[in-house]
Amino acid sequence: MKTIATLSIAFLTLFTSVSYAKDKKSKTPTDTLVIISTDFGDMKVKLYTATPLHRTNFIKLAGEGFYDSLLFHRVIKSFMIQGGDPQSKNAPAGTMLGGGDIGYTIPAEFVDTLFHKKGTLCAARTENPAKASSGCQFYIVQGQPIQEAQIPMFEARGRKMTEQQKATYKTLGGTPFLDGNYTVYGEVIEGIEVIDLIAAVQTAPGDRPVNDVRMKMRLELVY
Repeated sequence: MKTIATLSIAFLTLFTSVSYAKDKKSKTPTDTLVIISTDFGDMKVKLYTATPLHRTNFIKLAGEGFYDSLLFHRVIKSFMIQGGDPQSKNAPAGTMLGGGDIGYTIPAEFVDTLFHKKGTLCAARTENPAKASSGCQFYIVQGQPIQEAQIPMFEARGRKMTEQQKATYKTLGGTPFLDGNYTVYGEVIEGIEVIDLIAAVQTAPGDRPVNDVRMKMRLELVY
């Protein structure tokens, strides 16, 4: 009887696993998350549907392995960590980075409800009149909390803040002076502490970390 019971449990487990796999295949994913892995830990990123051009492009590049082995080549404490330069793969120590691209830009997608709070994923860009984004380089905001008295100054340099945005900037922190100038298209929903760890590394002139901080990305489908 014990053998029969054991076999029954094993069969039930196998049947449940197969059924679950078939069920997942029959469903359409409701979302796609991007996991950015580093030696300091993983960051799970949710991409905004309100910025479809940037979302689609980032998923495509991450899924193709474009970002694997690239560096966070520009790190500025209390500001942001930047990566995605294709020239950073296997770049010798001391090489100045940041000028690499993928051969195209993405039209700016400015959305008033999306702002540069800590943990947001944003598009780097060159100084161009249309504020078009780099096709591959991005940064993740660290920033710092702001004071109430600073808000008018930031609004003068960027755009008007909602009360919720003001509260977030005063508690969580961010870089409000970038609002309306660079596209915000996602945010870290798990592993936000990894941003602080990377931002704290020693850097050389040019803001490149003395010890390389590499990344690897994978997609996670949400059902």
